[in-house]
Amino acid sequence: MMDSLDAVRRQSVGIIGAGAAGLVTAHTLLQDGFENVQLLTRDKSVGGVWERRRIYPGLSLNNVHGEFCFSSLPMPPPQNQKRLSGGDMCSYMENFADTFLAGKIRFETEVLNIRRAIGSGWELQVQDLRTEVKQVLVYDRVVLCTGGCSEPFIPESLSPDAAVKASFHGLVCHSAEFARHLDRILEDYKATPDYSVLVVGGGKSAQDMSALLTRFGVKVTVVFEKTHAFLAYPIELPAIFRKSRFLSIMASHIELRTRLERFLHTTWLGGKITRAFWDFLTWFSYKSLDIPENSPLRNSHSLFWGVLTNEEGVWRTDSFYALCNEGKIKLIAPARAVKYAGNGKSVLLSNGTEIEVNAVLLATGFGSSWTNIFAPETVNELGIGRHPQLVDVEEHVWDYTSFSNPPASYPCSEEWVSSIYRGIVPARNINHRDFAINGAFHRNNGYAFEVMAHWISSYFLGDKMRLPSSPEEATKVAGRNAAWMRRRFPGMPVCVNQSNNSEVAFWSWPQAMDDLLEDMGVPIMRSGGNWLTWPFKVITPAEIKNLREERCAKREMDLKIVN
Repeated sequence: MMDSLDAVRRQSVGIIGAGAAGLVTAHTLLQDGFENVQLLTRDKSVGGVWERRRIYPGLSLNNVHGEFCFSSLPMPPPQNQKRLSGGDMCSYMENFADTFLAGKIRFETEVLNIRRAIGSGWELQVQDLRTEVKQVLVYDRVVLCTGGCSEPFIPESLSPDAAVKASFHGLVCHSAEFARHLDRILEDYKATPDYSVLVVGGGKSAQDMSALLTRFGVKVTVVFEKTHAFLAYPIELPAIFRKSRFLSIMASHIELRTRLERFLHTTWLGGKITRAFWDFLTWFSYKSLDIPENSPLRNSHSLFWGVLTNEEGVWRTDSFYALCNEGKIKLIAPARAVKYAGNGKSVLLSNGTEIEVNAVLLATGFGSSWTNIFAPETVNELGIGRHPQLVDVEEHVWDYTSFSNPPASYPCSEEWVSSIYRGIVPARNINHRDFAINGAFHRNNGYAFEVMAHWISSYFLGDKMRLPSSPEEATKVAGRNAAWMRRRFPGMPVCVNQSNNSEVAFWSWPQAMDDLLEDMGVPIMRSGGNWLTWPFKVITPAEIKNLREERCAKREMDLKIVN
């Protein structure tokens, strides 16, 4: 067994992506003794969405301080003492890479194609973005850490090409490119009387861009159908509420482990309490930011039923919501930007009006990061493509009393990826132990990515784990999870993207991490507490700091039992 472990550790591992998931996966594998680990990124520096060229003033995280960090490197206090900024996150990622991963990252390397190598392993066709030279790299194992959605999604009718065809000569760019174009926007604003910008979308990026430009004096109009839900409060919430299991317990999970969770989600009284709590939290958030009853900002997604939620925190005089309340940012909602009007200066909206603008910023989201890197045969082999449900819907009901009166299902909800076990391993590949994914969507990405990295390392090392016995069983389990997501988030368009719908544990991320810890055979519910205090015990990365040692001890115990 030890000889085989040493052989595995000598085999090569290619990690695609140098964002948070890629960095902590590489560090975990190296700590576990893997000798040949290499990260590939098309960027010039680490960080992924927080890479230095993508951040700009005013860009902030949805996580409160202490959430988005790893156990091996504490996160310094935020620069403004309230919110973690894009700059804070970028510096942290760069520091992490410099401290633990020197010489392990290959920058400006675009992965063009991933395919199974003849015999075993994986072939990656890559291109050096500096020299444009292409080559094929071969790895024994691959971890995909590109994020569920990293490719900018731009509606064809609003694309730069469509703007040119309509003789619209102003700047058109996606939010992913905003930092690169910020100086041009400000220069044009200074040179052009009545300069104005149209921001399309109501999410976090739209809000950050709009607030920043407004603070510079730029006239900004935001058009959206629905904006993100948000959490806000008059004073900072105590950690026992915001950094504990409290919200996750109130949100429900696919499995209800405790009597408290079963009471809240399966009894008549518990269901009433649960929904009343989330209704109060929504009302309290609006009240904390003084959002008027008739404001378009109340046309938002649901805190309970959705995953599109921002952590706004306490009132700030220069925040997006404050600027909207003061009338400094114009809101048009519910409405969509349809196309460029053809007069060279206007955009046509779905309500029939035209708005004259000098620049258009598209905060229209991101598409699958997998579309262009997997050949159809590889998609089929791994089973990661979009397909109709593979399990009997009636078999999985989750008749929770807290789920009364759900919103309408998203139109494509019957087409749902259900073939990625735990959001980490393609079900059809479960027995190969040579391909994994890190970066599924969770509320606390730092903690979650680190636990998933340990799970992947145990999986690659061949540790004894709680795993499906066959691809068929893995597919069934993954299908059950897909059915759960349809039930839990019926109105969310998760199904449009196969790389971001295999595992969505938003508020319930602590329970999802317990599932992974239990797979590895190590203790769960690690923040402790007694029958009264456990829901309020603060969860920190420190509680998984010794996870490698725990896994090693279990591996040795398993070996003794076998021998």
